[in-house]
Amino acid sequence: MFFMEYNMSISSVIKSLQDIMRKDAGVDGDAQRLGQLSWLLFLKIFDAQEEALELEQDNYQYPIPQRYLWRSWAANAQGITGDSLLEFVNDDLFPALKNLTAPIDKNPRGYVVKQAFSDAYNYMKNGTLLRQVINKLNEIDFTSASERHLFGDIYEQILKDLQSAGNAGEFYTPRAVTRFMVDRVDPKLGESIMDPACGTGGFLACAFDHVKNKYVKSVADHQTLQQQIHGVEKKQLPHLLATTNMLLHGIEVPVQIRHDNTLNKPLSSWDEQLDVIVTNPPFGGTEEDGIEKNFPAEMQTRETADLFLQLIVEVLAKNGRAAVVLPDGTLFGEGVKTKIKKLLTEECNLHTIVRLPNGVFNPYTGIKTNLLFFTKGQPTKEIWFYEHPYPAGVKNYSKTKPMKFEEFQAEIDWWGNEADGFASRVENEQAWKVSIDDVIARNFNLDIKNPHQAETVSHDPDELLAQYAKQQAEIQTLRNQLRDILGAALSGKEVN
Repeated sequence: MFFMEYNMSISSVIKSLQDIMRKDAGVDGDAQRLGQLSWLLFLKIFDAQEEALELEQDNYQYPIPQRYLWRSWAANAQGITGDSLLEFVNDDLFPALKNLTAPIDKNPRGYVVKQAFSDAYNYMKNGTLLRQVINKLNEIDFTSASERHLFGDIYEQILKDLQSAGNAGEFYTPRAVTRFMVDRVDPKLGESIMDPACGTGGFLACAFDHVKNKYVKSVADHQTLQQQIHGVEKKQLPHLLATTNMLLHGIEVPVQIRHDNTLNKPLSSWDEQLDVIVTNPPFGGTEEDGIEKNFPAEMQTRETADLFLQLIVEVLAKNGRAAVVLPDGTLFGEGVKTKIKKLLTEECNLHTIVRLPNGVFNPYTGIKTNLLFFTKGQPTKEIWFYEHPYPAGVKNYSKTKPMKFEEFQAEIDWWGNEADGFASRVENEQAWKVSIDDVIARNFNLDIKNPHQAETVSHDPDELLAQYAKQQAEIQTLRNQLRDILGAALSGKEVN
């Protein structure tokens, strides 16, 4: 009951915040509201952690000047407001935090603040409304462990509520999918865990909780877990949201959440070897000119998801495990995609592909997606496919009726154990296996239909739209291949 009441009170706070920000001429649309709220939330949560650290440590040194801590300028409801508040935020607070001298080795928490504010922006133009937003935020107590934990659960709801399709869809992977993927790769205490395109940190938060709940037994274990989580995000806003997410989950110094483009260095220069990678790399997008030059000549492409898949295979340690969301286009695509799938099956045991139904990522994209599970070190001998059905009575997912984790129970019961080569797995209406010889004969086209289900002709509008989206994706893939071939021909390279 407490959770429901608290959940409702948090939701009402969030709604009030949105209503106040809508009155401000400087804040235009959901993305800017999210951007505005994110730096305020970050500073408030950061200061709540500071209070806890002060109590725990003797001679505690503040990582930023005291006057910029939330308690000094924001906590008092009757404090600075109007033009004076705007002047302080725009001309004092922001410049100071952006230009903080905070070496990562000597002042890591200060470094986290500097990174968080590197591209942050105060959109609000009305200091009185800004004070109202701050006072409303102060209704949530982040120093209380129970409130902070509950807020961590609701933080994801904020991300969903504040982003609309089109401007922030890449930020959010449905919680059920995230949890299932993490549950199956089962990260252990002490293993390095990475999301190379971490968005707002959903996979990392889920992995952190998984290890904490399953393996952490002592304070020393908790310190080990703090160091395990690594993420990289190239866009400022999701990076700030991910950093805040990590603070909420109890990572005191989330310096391992880097504001960078993972693809922005030569593949050959990576010396990291990671135990676990869980990620939903951006798909449908292309990288800026020159990024593809960081990859081997015959594997170069500007399609983001293809580059990330190569990177993941490269940086996984021997026996390292990965779970990756990829679109149908990767499964059926040819050209460079074929070479990447060949590399994947030679370097890794691609043991399972879970084929998700339409609409899992509604309303952000209608593209059909797949979950690939693989382990590095042994070549693939056979691939198990599992076609995830809609639950009884469901024809599609939506923002108000998303996928639920419980739907994956059938896969979990069927899954078996990698140590014995998944000996317990059996084919059924949803599951079938394909030998690597058959995959090679298909030229690594992994878009393999369920042999146990007859083709049905659908007149459902969502199905038809999904088919149309798939055909468009196929056409785009062919266009990209043609562009790569023409580009290579013009530069005098040979294309296989």
